[in-house]
Amino acid sequence: MKKSLTYADSGVDVDKANALIPEIKKIARTTNRPGVIGDIGGFGGLFSLNTNQFKQPVLISATDGVGTKLRVAFMMEKHDTIGIDLVAMCVNDIVVQGAKPLFFLDYISSGKLLPHVILDIVQGIADGCRQADCALIGGETAEMPDFYRPKEYDICGFSVGVVENTKIIDGSNISVGNKIIGIASSGLHSNGFSLVRKILFDKLNYNETSYIADLKQTVGECLLTPTTIYSEMLQPLIRDFNISGLAHITGGGLIDNISRILPRACKAIIQRLSWDIPPIFSLLQDAGNISDNEMLRTFNNGIGMVAIIHESQAIEIVERLKAMNENAWIIGEIQSAKEGESQVHFV
Repeated sequence: MKKSLTYADSGVDVDKANALIPEIKKIARTTNRPGVIGDIGGFGGLFSLNTNQFKQPVLISATDGVGTKLRVAFMMEKHDTIGIDLVAMCVNDIVVQGAKPLFFLDYISSGKLLPHVILDIVQGIADGCRQADCALIGGETAEMPDFYRPKEYDICGFSVGVVENTKIIDGSNISVGNKIIGIASSGLHSNGFSLVRKILFDKLNYNETSYIADLKQTVGECLLTPTTIYSEMLQPLIRDFNISGLAHITGGGLIDNISRILPRACKAIIQRLSWDIPPIFSLLQDAGNISDNEMLRTFNNGIGMVAIIHESQAIEIVERLKAMNENAWIIGEIQSAKEGESQVHFV
C-alpha cells in the first residue's frame, strides 16, 4: 500500500504548534489589563471597552513590522528583544494621536516552527506590552515550509488604542511660535537597517561580535538595542499639557515625519546641534560617506519622538521628562511657511 501522506509530511507540524499554546497563554496573561476577556487561543481576541470613561471614544489602530533588523537577530540567534521593537513600532504610532494603547496582536511566520524561538519572540512581545500597558490578546503562528531560509522568520503586529474625540492630537493646532521638543531614542530603533548592514557588515567587514570602542559594546548588542516605547512617558504629558503635535520618528527621519503633522502654513526650524547624537550615527555617516540630508531622511539620529508645544510650556515639559530619567531637548520652533516651501529646515 502507498503511504498515506499527512500535513506533517509536507513540513507543517500542527501538533507542535498546538503544544505551544499553553506556554504562550501563560506569557500573555502577564500583560492582562482591565478589559481583557478570556485567554488567547480562540478565533479572535476579546476586549471590553469601558465607554463610561468617554463621551465620544475613538479607536485608533496601527500595524507594522521591524524590517531587516530581524537579520541581526538571526545572526546573533537572539530573539527575546525583537518583540519589544514590534510593539514599539505599533504603539508609538498610536500615542502620537493622543491615544492610550489597549491591546496588541502578533503574527509570526517561519519555515520550520522552532518552539524555543517562538517563545522568546512572544516573551519579547509581552515585555513590550507591559512597557506600553497594553494587553497581548491574540496572535497567529504560521509554519510555511520552503518559504523562508532555515532558522529565519518574519513578524508583524497590530495594536488598538482609544482617545476621546475632542482630545485627538492631529497637528491642526500647531501654530507659529510653538517650540519643538525632541525626546531621545535608544539608538537606531528599527529603521534603516538595510543601509546599516551594508555599511557595517559589507563595507567595514564587521560581524555581530565585533567590539567597537566608541560604542562601548559589540555591533550586535548595539544593533539589537530595543526601540523605546514612549506610550507611558507621554500619557501624563498628554493629560497635563496642551500638546499641539506629536511625531514618531521612524522611516523618513525627522524630515518626513515632522512634515506629516505640520499645517501647510507652517514650517519647522530645527537646530542641528541642540541634542546629543549617539555615536552609532556618526560611525555610519563617516564610514558610508552619507550626506547630512540622507542621514536625516533615513535615521532618527538620536530623536525618537517629537512634541510640538506652546512656548510657555516647553521648558516645563523638558524638565518633566528629565525627572522621568528621559533625555529631552528643545530642538527648534515653528515658523510661517511660504507657498511651496519645504516644511522642515535645519540650521
